[in-house]
Amino acid sequence: MSWFESLILGLVQGLTEFLPISSSAHLRLTAAFAGWHDPGAAFTAITQIGTETAVLIYFRKDIARIVSAWFRSLTNKAMRSDHDAQMGWLVIVGSIPIGVLGITLKDQIEGPFRDLRLIATTLIVMGIVLGFADWLASRDESGGKHRVVKQRKSLKELGVKDGLIFGVAQAMALIPGVSRSGATISGGLLMGYTREAAARYSFLLAIPAVLASGGMELKDLGETSGHLSWGPTIFATVIAFVVGYAVIAWFMKFITTKSFMPFVIYRILLGIVLIVLISMGVLSPHAGESAG
Repeated sequence: MSWFESLILGLVQGLTEFLPISSSAHLRLTAAFAGWHDPGAAFTAITQIGTETAVLIYFRKDIARIVSAWFRSLTNKAMRSDHDAQMGWLVIVGSIPIGVLGITLKDQIEGPFRDLRLIATTLIVMGIVLGFADWLASRDESGGKHRVVKQRKSLKELGVKDGLIFGVAQAMALIPGVSRSGATISGGLLMGYTREAAARYSFLLAIPAVLASGGMELKDLGETSGHLSWGPTIFATVIAFVVGYAVIAWFMKFITTKSFMPFVIYRILLGIVLIVLISMGVLSPHAGESAG
């Protein structure tokens, strides 16, 4: 991987990680359209450390409060009813599905799941799911001619059952094209949570999974990752961190007043374009895989 490739891929990772459009799919597509090697699941996992560092800094006050309350709850029974302590447990519970499936499906994640036909399909299907979930949220918030405004749930109402459902939704993002934020936010909206609550828990839930998978790939970098090397990969990770921080700050403000429909339309159109290009033979569904 050249330094120029790492710059572009780092920008793509930072721009797309927090938007419900799938960063792993965009990394794969950027390389395919540019004629580069597929950066692979290992590169994606490592550069996500950069974007998750942005989450750690952006939500530093929330995270510090949750971690502190959680540790105190281990020895202080009275603290176990504290919302922040419970949130710590819920993040752990919600991380179980992706941890189990990530290990079980490791070979598929690094191979068959990166087929561009599958990515095109997941872009469209999850775009429709996100659109439906967003429509439900908008209907509740605005009411209607014969409806009253319905109060949506906040994170204070999050329990173990909903936490696990969030976790299962996050695990779907092991398939490029699904989108970690898109899947978990869709799951949250379908369960009746506000856009902000679904997005906030989505970002917090991603921290253990991303840091764990990225850490595992880091130790193998240069040994099992083929064309990847330390310098360009770490450079891409730093770029992803800087850009990602700006995007997450914008996104959290955006969702308080706007719908997800622009992302829904983009996902569906991109998926359709991919299917057309592959059907016409312009783009191979395995572009870059053999070289990568």
